[in-house]
Amino acid sequence: MAKFELKLPKMGESVAEATITSWLKEVGDTIEADEAVLEIATDKVDSEVPSEVDGVLVEKLFEVDDVVQVGQTIAVIEIEGSTTEAPAAPKQEVAEPKIEAPTKAVADVAQTVVAAKAAVETPVSSTEDRFYSPLVKNIAKKEGISQAELDSIPGTGKEGRVTKNDILAYLGNRGGEPAPQPVAQQETTPEPVKTQSAPVTSKPEVKETPVEVSGGDEIIEMTRMGKLVAKHMVDSVQTSAHVQSFIEADVTNIWNWRNKNKDAFKKREGENLTFTPIFMEAVAKALRDYPMMNISVQGDKIIKKKHINLGMAAALGDGNLIVPVIKNADQLNLIGMAKQVNDLANRARMNQLKPDDIQGGTYTVTNVGTFGSIMGTPIINQPQVGILALGAIRKVPAVIETSEGDYIGIRYKMFMSHSYDHRVVNGALGGQFVKAVKDYLEAWDLDREI
Repeated sequence: MAKFELKLPKMGESVAEATITSWLKEVGDTIEADEAVLEIATDKVDSEVPSEVDGVLVEKLFEVDDVVQVGQTIAVIEIEGSTTEAPAAPKQEVAEPKIEAPTKAVADVAQTVVAAKAAVETPVSSTEDRFYSPLVKNIAKKEGISQAELDSIPGTGKEGRVTKNDILAYLGNRGGEPAPQPVAQQETTPEPVKTQSAPVTSKPEVKETPVEVSGGDEIIEMTRMGKLVAKHMVDSVQTSAHVQSFIEADVTNIWNWRNKNKDAFKKREGENLTFTPIFMEAVAKALRDYPMMNISVQGDKIIKKKHINLGMAAALGDGNLIVPVIKNADQLNLIGMAKQVNDLANRARMNQLKPDDIQGGTYTVTNVGTFGSIMGTPIINQPQVGILALGAIRKVPAVIETSEGDYIGIRYKMFMSHSYDHRVVNGALGGQFVKAVKDYLEAWDLDREI
């Protein structure tokens, strides 16, 4: 039987790892091609990992809550194939001549196996200091490894766990040489493990200021998504030099135009006409005018993006945010933009977004005005270099300039807050870009046809 390695697929340029939330299949279960094997979660979206082949699940390399890197093998599936029958015959032919002569060596090996099995009558188990997966326990049982011997094997897995490769490597050395070889490895390998753990405990995140908890306080455990989002935000602040520019836009024409056309739009298209697609259209036009805002940074190189893919921050049912992406936003008309915005927002609320829906964003827009805020200072969504926060639309008194003089009138206005990465975007570009968005909004044609 041939074996197929199921790897964690790539889920976006900014997604490097995922957390296993549940296994949908157990060892020994039959799996069909495209059938989901496990569920994973990133700081962006939850998803399933399907099998690429038909077969039987024979090994799970990670447990629930383990963090897996993109491209790592997460499971092994046994598939049907005749490739193993051919190599089996030559192995027997080569082995037969060698076995005839050294009968005493065979007897010695047999005695060693019997002694090992006798020493392992008590099954191995996990301890407070070390966790052993069912696979490692089964290998230890079959190979006659005692509890003490298993505890002495250095682990390279998460938190020093013994992996399948660790125990197989140990067995290879154990069978090839007497006892001294494993002992020498045990003496040398713990040192790097300890030196690796030392920097982790010395990170600033660990040494947080302790919080005093009184008897009436409620302690709430952060959700998995909350932990991932928190890490993503901290990483972004530590990566980019955040700078903000603020500008106020008069959106009276847009307010009046939407009120005049929203009912007809709903009747004709079956979609709600919100302000979001109008704002997205203006941002896409400004990015076309200022392409150096549509970039990413990789080391000391700037990657200028060909496509304008707008991320749209949307609220989930649990209060967390997710950023689905409108692909090629500058090529959509207002109807297409409205349909895209409504579709992504609805599927985000129902947790039905797919990994492809949150990939490839080149610039992000977030509407803090939805929650009543007049402005905000948003955190850049890596690896992008800018994000625009839209404040609440307010009816305010304003000075109106005319050819006959100035007067005070009632206008609809909103603040826009532009956060950008000062490593590669200077104040002039950051200010010019958000000014371009303002100009597009204020130049809205009241007679525009939908």
